[in-house]
Amino acid sequence: MKLSSESFRDGTAIPAACAFATMGADGQVALSANRNPQLSWSDVPAGTESLVLLCIDGDVPQDATDVNRAGVTLPASMPRDDFFHWSLIDIPVGLHSIAEGALSENVVAHGKRGPEARLEGIALRQGVNDYTRWFSSDPAMAGYYYGYDGPCPPWNDERVHHYIFRMYALDVPRLALEGRFTCVDVLNAIHGHIVDEAQLIGTYTLNPALAAESGRKPRKKTA
Repeated sequence: MKLSSESFRDGTAIPAACAFATMGADGQVALSANRNPQLSWSDVPAGTESLVLLCIDGDVPQDATDVNRAGVTLPASMPRDDFFHWSLIDIPVGLHSIAEGALSENVVAHGKRGPEARLEGIALRQGVNDYTRWFSSDPAMAGYYYGYDGPCPPWNDERVHHYIFRMYALDVPRLALEGRFTCVDVLNAIHGHIVDEAQLIGTYTLNPALAAESGRKPRKKTA
């Protein structure tokens, strides 16, 4: 099975339009267009009954004490953990792509609705991502963040973050999950049902120094 994107190439930077935040020309972090990237998949194996898509950032600092704190940097060597950005389940085998922005457009305070979602008239389900936990103590943003919400790594992080888009081919037409579910719930539910998998990795940083080193200049806010 193969997974690809027209929004970015494997191993390259995710565009600011597909991120939760971007670095503006004034040097300040600003909300971005937050569009889900375009994704296409092929060579789905025989016996597949449905597909599942996850997006995971494995470079999130375990200790958030100094995240985005002026005068402090987060060493690249500090312990890291997973942050889940997206879970999309019950994807039928007849569907072969998702257009950029088809399931996410702009940052929505308190989160987008779910778990039900429709794509090209097809009923799908999306879980809550980890912004649900991140914003839980912020009255202006707290809520259940369903579906895709893109990269927003700490601007003082010395590590470029890697975002893994991973698609699983399953031997069941519908996952045994009801109501609100998380990405971890999805991983537990697909255990023992995986026929094949494929992944695509994009990078992102809000650290101006890292962006300059990688040849990716910070962009203005995308409308």
